[in-house]
Amino acid sequence: IGVGRVVLARENTIEDIHAIRAAVPDLALESFVHGALCISYSGQCYMSGMISERSANRGSCAQSCRKDYSLTDSVTGETLDTGFLISARDLAAHEHLEALAAAGIRTLKVEGRKKKPEYVATVTRSYRAFLDQVARGEHVQPLEHEGDLVQIFSRGFTGGMYGGRDGRDYVTRDQPDNRGVVLGVVTGWSRGGLLVEVSAPLAVGDGIALEPPHGASGTITGFAISGIRTLSATNGTVRQVIDARTPVPNGWRVVRTSHAALLERARQSFAAPAAPARGRKSRLDVRAFGSAGSPLKLLFTADGEQVEVHSSIELAPASKRAIDQTQLREQLGRLGETPFALGAIDDRALAIGLFLPVSEINGLRQGAVEQLLLRRDWMRAGAEAERTSLIAATVAADDSTRRATESLAPPARATLAADVCRLEDAYAAADAGATEIAYDPFLRHPMPPVARVRALAVSLATRGIDFRLRTPTIVRPAERKHLDKWLALGTPILSGHLGLVAELAAAGRDVVADYAVNCFNQHTADEIFALGASRITVSIELTTDEIAAVVAPRGGRGFDALVYGRPEGMTIEHCVLSAAFDREPTTCRDLCVRDHPLVQITDPAGYSFSVATDSACRNRLLHSRPIEGSEFLPRLWQSGVRAYRMLFNVPGDPVAEITARYREALDALGEGAPPPLARVRELVGSAFTRGHFARAV
Repeated sequence: IGVGRVVLARENTIEDIHAIRAAVPDLALESFVHGALCISYSGQCYMSGMISERSANRGSCAQSCRKDYSLTDSVTGETLDTGFLISARDLAAHEHLEALAAAGIRTLKVEGRKKKPEYVATVTRSYRAFLDQVARGEHVQPLEHEGDLVQIFSRGFTGGMYGGRDGRDYVTRDQPDNRGVVLGVVTGWSRGGLLVEVSAPLAVGDGIALEPPHGASGTITGFAISGIRTLSATNGTVRQVIDARTPVPNGWRVVRTSHAALLERARQSFAAPAAPARGRKSRLDVRAFGSAGSPLKLLFTADGEQVEVHSSIELAPASKRAIDQTQLREQLGRLGETPFALGAIDDRALAIGLFLPVSEINGLRQGAVEQLLLRRDWMRAGAEAERTSLIAATVAADDSTRRATESLAPPARATLAADVCRLEDAYAAADAGATEIAYDPFLRHPMPPVARVRALAVSLATRGIDFRLRTPTIVRPAERKHLDKWLALGTPILSGHLGLVAELAAAGRDVVADYAVNCFNQHTADEIFALGASRITVSIELTTDEIAAVVAPRGGRGFDALVYGRPEGMTIEHCVLSAAFDREPTTCRDLCVRDHPLVQITDPAGYSFSVATDSACRNRLLHSRPIEGSEFLPRLWQSGVRAYRMLFNVPGDPVAEITARYREALDALGEGAPPPLARVRELVGSAFTRGHFARAV
């Protein structure tokens, strides 16, 4: 679609990157190598927005993954695991740099948002050193336990997915924030001093945490060291006395959470940055005019603009220092943080031997700079207005929206689509009034035989009900062959995978874009329609008014709205069930197929999220409560939306009842009658959310 460089998805292995490079050899590829690692993949995370009204998809994550959760069997209630089960360690891919270079990566991305400048400086310096090692043909060694990257900030490090799935070691499990470096233990207490034995000396200004040893109870305490004495240092063990107010038990761990010397070294690296090159500033040339008894006139020229300024007092014969090139350059060159740098000064039209107070010359400079800046703002505003006008004219001249609207005749009956993952739910929804069934064979394996799905599609077709195959939102290169056997059915498609939307639509398939494509605005909609989507499900993070704005250019035609069900809040490569039993991912299907097919994680507030394992052994974390948007149907209908989707992905969902009541409401709207909206809400009760229909994130 015209981009010049692509940041690769974080779940790619080195083998995946080689496959991508082979497919698009001329595309510049960028890879993320260090920083806070999101556990949610495929470019989407809805849990944060649903829970905290802060959308991770819009850059305002509430870090739902950093909470402590309990994993339980939904049927028996048995607790299977507890801790920070989906809190990913920080990525540190230094050991994979050689492989990344060999795979054709030429740009590395390090995460520094919302971090202190000392962190950015330390990480950048460290990776610069790593890359220099790679350039010299040297192998990058693993990080030392007390290395700079570990000390500056770390939740514990992982190589991510570059080397494949990492099981339990991929998440922190017991510490969702900066861990610091464990240096030693407390050995005693003496007259206001804490006796410690550490592997590296502590210093004044260092921050420390004192933690109970594993298996012991106690409250973690910490402080910045204000006073310390070294008693001895032998055989790699340093004995010190730290000034402290209260003792802690012997054997407690001493963790250095902040290293004063490291922070100071990082600050020095950016405390006095080099001045920007003069060439980056606009050249400012000056011409001077004047004679005795007349004002000093200066002409300032920069960026094609010229301003003229005059002194408020007249030039007079000098009794001491006369105005000359040296004085003019000294005073007019004081441009500081302005975007200008003094160029040539032409004083040939200025009589010699004249005097003007320095303050007057400085005032002329300041006035001229203000005028030039104002004119620069005018130029930018004019260019912006011209650009806006050009865009408006281009949009007005483009009749693609009108033609698209004309080509989409309003349906005789509103589309009511049911997205299901069980064959019995597909038949139940069809019997209750659904006009479209989207079946996801990849969720909650074992997968059904292809023949049974083909039989479902044929059965629905005989009843005039459309059938679609719902694809995963993540398809790694090695997984494509498993997807192809399902695509061979030749059915229409529902997909939140933008690449599949484009590929399959180009091949002539009827493709509806699922909510995971994150269609937030009209421009995104235009691009997705241009890729070939027949319909688009708008983002589930839009209010009804925002949905109305997105669909307005096409009169609502071609858009679906999700009105019921539990969206996939996160899709994660890490399997919480295999980690709970310390099993190797992808080789433990007995756990999710036989022993614990229905599990959930529960947060400290008591909200439970179903964990649905898919055929690739990924976990899809479903929202704790279903969206129920029946009350917003009239507003959506008014905006022109005539296709509505329901998600049924939890065994026990009242598929037939929900479908029948939504069908009843939509038929009433189609007939111009008041819809019986209360009937849906009565069925759901109070355990639902309005999603973002009523509030923005």
